[in-house]
Amino acid sequence: MKVIDIQPLAEATQTLSPPLYSESVQAGFPSPAQDHIEKKLDLNEHLVKHPVATFFVRVQGESMVGANIQTGDILIVDRSLKPATNRIIVAILNGEFTVKRLKMDKEHITLLPENDEFDPIEITEETDFEVWGVVTYVIHEFR
Repeated sequence: MKVIDIQPLAEATQTLSPPLYSESVQAGFPSPAQDHIEKKLDLNEHLVKHPVATFFVRVQGESMVGANIQTGDILIVDRSLKPATNRIIVAILNGEFTVKRLKMDKEHITLLPENDEFDPIEITEETDFEVWGVVTYVIHEFR
């Protein structure tokens, strides 16, 4: 899976604040409708914990479909978070951006795809590799 577009938070942020209703939507049996608006919803408050260290990327490819990351999705990536085993990261691998699940132990770093059609990538001393950030959210269109 490749990163096809990177946007820093400052360029991607808009002042759109749709209403947030005070009642929850039932996923089971329906409840009587409520028409009460609690406040305006600022998605930055919910999705961006560290604004200075956060950026958005659009992805392309099929290697992370098992993690529900699909072509065209937008990832919210936080550079301030420490990369750790089992976290999904955005990294530069041999000069290209990629998105993979990180696996680390005392002797090895491996980038794991979430699709059996792709092979894990073992990071060696010869590999040009840099973690750019940890994926915190995936935004995709409901299909």
